[in-house]
Amino acid sequence: MTHIAHLETGRQLYGGARQVLYLLDGLAAKDVRCTLICPPDSEIYSAANQANLTVVPVAMAGDLDVGFVPRLYDWLGNHRPDLLHVHSRRGADVWGGLAARRAAVPAVLTRRVDNPDVPFVGSLKYRLYKRVIAISDQIRTELRSAGVPGTKLRLVHSACAGGQTPGRTREQFLDAFDLEPGQTAVFCVAQLIARKGHAYLLDAWTEVLSEYPDARLLLFGQGSEEEHLRTQADRLGIAHALRFAGFRADLHEFLGLADLLVHPALHEGLGVCLLEAQAAGVPVVAARAGGIPEAVAEGESGLLVTPGQAAELAGAILAMLKDSGRRRQMAAVGPAHVARHFSLEAMVSGNLEVYREVLGVMFRS
Repeated sequence: MTHIAHLETGRQLYGGARQVLYLLDGLAAKDVRCTLICPPDSEIYSAANQANLTVVPVAMAGDLDVGFVPRLYDWLGNHRPDLLHVHSRRGADVWGGLAARRAAVPAVLTRRVDNPDVPFVGSLKYRLYKRVIAISDQIRTELRSAGVPGTKLRLVHSACAGGQTPGRTREQFLDAFDLEPGQTAVFCVAQLIARKGHAYLLDAWTEVLSEYPDARLLLFGQGSEEEHLRTQADRLGIAHALRFAGFRADLHEFLGLADLLVHPALHEGLGVCLLEAQAAGVPVVAARAGGIPEAVAEGESGLLVTPGQAAELAGAILAMLKDSGRRRQMAAVGPAHVARHFSLEAMVSGNLEVYREVLGVMFRS
C-alpha cells in the first residue's frame, strides 16, 4: 500500500489545517495509507488523534527551528514513506523540503497563500519539490511569475465539507452573542491579522451603522491585531455594534444563521470561510483579492469590491442589507456553486493525481 506522509506545522486549526484533515479522511477512503506529522502542541495533533488518524508528534520551536530538519529526517529515514506532502508554510516548506531531499524521499508542497516569498529563499525552496500545488489559479500565476516552472505547478482547489444545518436555534444564537431579535448579524471570519483587512471593515462599519443602527458585526478569529482593532472601534464610536467572538470550533453550528458574511482581505489564497458561508446558504461581500474571485460567483452568490476601499465596502454591505430578496437569491445559489467547484471528492482526486504523477502508481478511484 502506498504510504504518504503529510507535514503540517501550524498551531491552530484554521482553514489550511482543516483541509489537511479533509484530505487525510478522503485518502483513507481510497485505501491510501497516510501518516500526519505535526507538533504535539498543535490543535491538528489533538483533532487527528480524536479522529483515530495515524499521527506522529515532531516538536518544532518555530519558523527558524533548524533542528526540525534532523528530527524529521530521522523519522523519514526510519519509516521510508513513498512521498512527503508538505502543507504548511510556517517553516515546514523549507525544513520539510530539506529533510525530504536528505532522506531521498520525493516531496510535494501545497501553497495556500498569495503573499510573495522572500525572493532568494523562494527560488531555492521550490527546487526541493517534485510538484507545487496551488489552491487557486491566482497563486499558480504568482508562482509561475516567481520562476517556478509551469511543468511543476498543479492547481487543486481547497474544498468545503458542504453546508450544515445550524445546530442552534435563532434564539440560542442571539442569546450566545448578546443580540436582540431585530438586529442584523453580519459575520467576518478571519484571523485578526493585518492582511485580513479588518481595519477597513471597521471604517466601513461606521457608514453601515449610519443607515442600519441595528446591524451588529461579529468578528470571529484571534490574532495580533485584536487590541488595535478594539482601540479603533472605540475611537470610531462603534464598539457597541461589534462582537469580538474569538475563534470558535463550533462555528458551523450557527454560520447558517448569519444574514451576511463579509471578508475584506487584502491578500487571500482562496478563502475557505467564503466556501463555508456559501455552502451554508449565506450571501457574501468580499474583497477582490488573491483567489477570492475564484471562490465567489460574483453577482450570483456574492458581491466583490476593491481591496482596501472602505467606502466601496460599505456601499456593497448596505446594498445587500437593503435588498433582502437579493440576499435570498444569492443564498440559494451558494450551495450549488460550492458543490460544483469545491467538493471534497474533487480535492482528494486532484491530490491523488499529483501523487500518481510523482510516483507512477495508480490509486483507487
